[in-house]
Amino acid sequence: MALSIVFMGTPQFAVPTLEALASDDRFDVKAVVTQPDRPFGRKRQLKASPVKEAAEKLGLPVLQPEKISGSEEMAKVIEIAPDFIVTAAFGQFLPVKLLEAAKYGAVNAHASLLPKYRGGAPVHYAIMNGDRETGVTLMYMVKKMDAGNALAVVKVPITESDNVGTMFDKLGAAAVGLVTENLEKIASGELKGQPQDEAEVTFSPNISREQQELHLDKETAQELDWHIRGLYPTHPAHAKSKGQSIKFVKVSPLPEKTDAKPGVITFKDKKHLHVAAADGSQIAVEELQPAGKAVMPITAFLNGAGQNLAVGDAWIDLGEANA
Repeated sequence: MALSIVFMGTPQFAVPTLEALASDDRFDVKAVVTQPDRPFGRKRQLKASPVKEAAEKLGLPVLQPEKISGSEEMAKVIEIAPDFIVTAAFGQFLPVKLLEAAKYGAVNAHASLLPKYRGGAPVHYAIMNGDRETGVTLMYMVKKMDAGNALAVVKVPITESDNVGTMFDKLGAAAVGLVTENLEKIASGELKGQPQDEAEVTFSPNISREQQELHLDKETAQELDWHIRGLYPTHPAHAKSKGQSIKFVKVSPLPEKTDAKPGVITFKDKKHLHVAAADGSQIAVEELQPAGKAVMPITAFLNGAGQNLAVGDAWIDLGEANA
């Protein structure tokens, strides 16, 4: 008999797992719970979450509570009394009463190697901190954030070209087997959870506006590369040039050292723009987004707004102007 499931998730990361559960005869997805439609874009038109869009294509019932605790939607899930509640980046805390509604428990696919990076932005922090690998942990859900017993884990390398977008795609794919191949083992008692080592716990709180700011006088070229890749495309990192914001999409650390002050252009031709950073390091800017413009390769920028830049120019504002 198929295991009954209520699936809870919101972003694209959760979609492959939902699709896999819905297409597998071993499972019966009774309902999908996701965040309400949110205003999107300049016109602020309501946009459904990727999970809602996927659920509707699959013909699954969708519940969208503004707040799950005490809601009608929560009562419906409790009434369903599923074998499992499966969550993947749902975005809200679940009350204990809801967690206890599932026969075999509520499990969560969390995008980190727990106990490292509990919280809402684990992929961002893994890249920003220069980690060589991350992964997905399947864990029991408890009242405390991401603190339940770990059931299984899959590791995924972080390459030098990965950003948050590419890593979410890789981790979303990795989560599929982690969930689908372990639910039956949990139900049968074959797979038991193991407590997390509290001494190894670190946190990854949601990204703040301040964390999006680049500081070329404080960050080395390698740190800037990690910082930029660790925020793009969800929270693009930015700095200011003569008071105008520039979002940075892709840079490359350069091996050569420079005596130039941070923010100063160290090399320029029709296809390249190098800028000094902290500790004598320098970056090659490859993709960026000037204020009011689309993302563009550096060649397009140098053929347009950047054509008057010259070696020795203080291109990036520092200090208070960059705050």
